[in-house]
Amino acid sequence: MKRRFFLQATTGLLILCAGQAYADPMADAKAVVEKYATPVTKWDGPTTGPKAQAGKTIVVLAGDLKNGGILGVSNGVEEAAKAIGWQVKVLDGAGSIGGRTAAFGQAIALQPAGIIIDGFDAVEQAPALEQAKAAKIPLVAWHAGPVIGPDDKNGLFANVSTDAMEVSKAAADWAFVDAKGKPGVIIFTDSTYAIAIAKADKMKQEIERLGGKVLEYVDTPIAETSQRMPQLTTSLLQKYGDSWTHSLAINDLYFDFMGPSLASAGKSGTDAPINVAAGDGSQSAYERIRAGQFQKVTVAEPLNLQGWQLVDELNRAFSGEKWSGYLSPLHVVTADNIQSDGGPKNTFDPDNGYKDQYKKIWGK
Repeated sequence: MKRRFFLQATTGLLILCAGQAYADPMADAKAVVEKYATPVTKWDGPTTGPKAQAGKTIVVLAGDLKNGGILGVSNGVEEAAKAIGWQVKVLDGAGSIGGRTAAFGQAIALQPAGIIIDGFDAVEQAPALEQAKAAKIPLVAWHAGPVIGPDDKNGLFANVSTDAMEVSKAAADWAFVDAKGKPGVIIFTDSTYAIAIAKADKMKQEIERLGGKVLEYVDTPIAETSQRMPQLTTSLLQKYGDSWTHSLAINDLYFDFMGPSLASAGKSGTDAPINVAAGDGSQSAYERIRAGQFQKVTVAEPLNLQGWQLVDELNRAFSGEKWSGYLSPLHVVTADNIQSDGGPKNTFDPDNGYKDQYKKIWGK
């Protein structure tokens, strides 16, 4: 299937879908899981575009390089920039608004040819966005909001992502199937990010529409998971006990700090609550899934591929062309398929020849 269409994921759209119901919830959920758990071997992205613009220097503004998704995208950008012949500087916002504000100011002062916003909400940095637009610095982004593609309101040439609503749906559907139609779910999200709320809302809606139960919807900052999750996990276990069958989180990072608390409560790592992440496919998530320790699923994004796409989108912006329209694939990673699509390297890296495709477009 071609993924070349502008999509918009907002809570408003979710509400419009809320009245729909599944005739056979289990069959529908299984079909979604199977669709996204199969290997990704065909390139369905762009095959034409502008040749490489020479001699560019770009800046990557990383929201927090401790976040595996953000780090993976940043690494992909650096790899692609080398292939296209550009210089790249990565600035780390270190997980705080103040850090990202300082990094954005530094980026503008460097007067780069383009800026990539990597993993934080564009609205948060509205004054800096205005400065960048005034300086006529093209902006592309990864996970900078719920809109995929051009975001004229925030001055983004393109916001790159998988279909976040499909990621959330796939995670919820896997939990429903695994619980044999009777999940008791706790959802973890972070209201700092519009996309995180949209994803969590979609998971909640999907579980309830299928006939499962959402025990609690927990809003806790992703940047503070190391401090908050151990005690929060203990408290939730005391509150819900065995009725808590599955955790659904908008990012793997929430599960990085749950294991010790679960182990202290006598959990083996494979029994309930079973952890399922709706993004992004971090190295630690792969390691937990492979080891069968406190996480069974991540719905991974092709982080390295998305780094290459960000470079391609900037090249299109420099050339005065439209964005590519490409919506990258997602992948339900489990112990059964973890050896495919880059899994041995603890990442979802599709075996679809994307690097050669982009090099061909750029004339490299």
